[in-house]
Amino acid sequence: MKELNPLIHSQLRLSILSILMSVDEADFMYLKTKTEATMGNLSVQITKLEEAGYITVEKTFHQKRPRTVCRMTESGREAFIEYVQILKGYVAPYIDSTDNDSSENAALDGILPC
Repeated sequence: MKELNPLIHSQLRLSILSILMSVDEADFMYLKTKTEATMGNLSVQITKLEEAGYITVEKTFHQKRPRTVCRMTESGREAFIEYVQILKGYVAPYIDSTDNDSSENAALDGILPC
């Protein structure tokens, strides 16, 4: 079985990419609020994703205040989708083996449709 992409597998980077998959763009403060990360840690992880080509980062000023906006790249979308597919491969056997246990299946409903 393929390994999970270690760049995406980091909790904060996975959170950032998950958020960016659902929006056209997100500014730094929105990501900070949603991830509950520190400014320093968020900044480092955004830089890693940018260096990997998974996101673009645009730094501008709005009313004399710095504004950092992140957007997912096509490469980032492809990497995220591949990550999710590999993750599905890891959990699918478990989900398949619990077909008769409705309480466990109910807890997993909507997470990974297989």
